[in-house]
Amino acid sequence: MTFLLEMIDREIQNHKMGKPAGIIIKVNNLEEIIIISKLYEASQAGVKVELIVRSICCLIPEMPGQSKNIKVTRIIDRYLEHGRIFIFKNEGKNDILIGSSDIMNRSMYDRIEVLCPVYSPQLKYEILEIIKIQMSDNVKATEINIKLDNKPVQSNGLGIRSQYDIYNHISRNFTE
Repeated sequence: MTFLLEMIDREIQNHKMGKPAGIIIKVNNLEEIIIISKLYEASQAGVKVELIVRSICCLIPEMPGQSKNIKVTRIIDRYLEHGRIFIFKNEGKNDILIGSSDIMNRSMYDRIEVLCPVYSPQLKYEILEIIKIQMSDNVKATEINIKLDNKPVQSNGLGIRSQYDIYNHISRNFTE
């Protein structure tokens, strides 16, 4: 957990120094209060935080002065996803971690969980493409608001159903 807090702190410092900063996290659950507090701190400092949280989310977005720079998206569709992805903009370098851990008390304090960095430029590119597709979903995605309601994402034209679009993306780019 300390490592994640340090990564968030680095984004806060980068933003304060006028360098590219931002955080994207995809997990199934977000409940651990220390990390939530650090994400609030990042938002208050002006860091854009984008979260894809499939299930439990104890962070409250859109709170003036606390979480106005945090967007929480939920995607529930045909496939049960288990990806845990942590992206830290880090001056445009896009440090990416993948792992087994949700941001839950049991994961942080009672289990052995693993996060590992992604170094390959091609793998980083593919992960960023997949996250970009998910953040563009306007068919199955909802945004969580300050009341913790699930608001359907507004569509401005072509429907993007991320699970199908990711499947098609992978089929086109990785078939032999």
